[in-house]
Amino acid sequence: MSTRPYHVAPMSSILFTSSSAFFTPPLIILLALLIDALAGDPKWLYRAIPHPVVLLGKLISVLETRTNDGGKSSRQQFVSGAQCCAAVIIVAVLVGSAIATLCQAIPAGMILLAVLASSLIAWHGLYIHVRDVRVGLECSLGEGRAAISHIVGRDPEKLDESAISRAAIESLAENFSDGTVAPIFWFALLGLPGLCAYKAVNTLDSMIGHHNTRYEFFGKAAARIDDVANYIPARLTAILIVVAACFVKGANAKAALKAIFRDASYHRSFNAGWPEAAMAGALGIALAGPRMYDGIEVSDHWMNGAGIRAASSEHIFRALLLYRVAGGLIMALLIGLAFVIYCFS
Repeated sequence: MSTRPYHVAPMSSILFTSSSAFFTPPLIILLALLIDALAGDPKWLYRAIPHPVVLLGKLISVLETRTNDGGKSSRQQFVSGAQCCAAVIIVAVLVGSAIATLCQAIPAGMILLAVLASSLIAWHGLYIHVRDVRVGLECSLGEGRAAISHIVGRDPEKLDESAISRAAIESLAENFSDGTVAPIFWFALLGLPGLCAYKAVNTLDSMIGHHNTRYEFFGKAAARIDDVANYIPARLTAILIVVAACFVKGANAKAALKAIFRDASYHRSFNAGWPEAAMAGALGIALAGPRMYDGIEVSDHWMNGAGIRAASSEHIFRALLLYRVAGGLIMALLIGLAFVIYCFS
């Protein structure tokens, strides 16, 4: 008679496998996050094959070129843009569904799914870029400017140490939501198809969701869909930063919470104000505010306006520490969710 406990097989089935393309076990999501956190996007791999986001970008570029006619009325441009968005999102969902279904049918397929999904999570890459800004600033202002040019659209030559530090921290807070929390949220909610759909939405917004002559109407649907897709994740990100501040020496969770309720809704971005206000309050600095893009000043409300505006590389260091702790909280939540699913199954 076998001595293996009767519950081992059911546990494996519940925690590591799935019968639906639209559901991924939390421990597989955790594995995807761990793979990204440890390895990121290997440059050697994506020199040989295109990154999934690059493929999405090429699809969007082709459709936009063929459908964005500046001679159309504003309404027609909006409809064309909405149709472009729908086509890209549908393709992403279909591809995600096909891959998830294939992974369910092969041995160790869920491990493969986690590896593939890790390419759509950007926790590691964002950490490296922002860390490079801190390291660059500690060497020289020139190296700090060179590093910040990779993650923000502002003219780096016009940024001093304080402006570079604030820009890096703002990027860290906002992209923590877009690059990690939102992908994991949609992955957990709708499986790989949901994750692929979110990356399609996010890529659409970054490529065509701009306020300029070419995309003002054509890209409006992309921008609005992105607002909806990031509504919950942006607020979850702010909560994660507040909780992380409880565990980081020198960070202030109470001030972070106050900054969210006082300032987040005044940010020019519908969602970015939440994580930025939380990060500003937690670190005791002021973020956002008026800044320059392509020689044009963009007016914005200060997040935690009473905070220090002379930010430095030391503030970037503490922001990165908050970021790491918040990433750990996500991992703990995924383990907790797996435990709840197991207990109630």
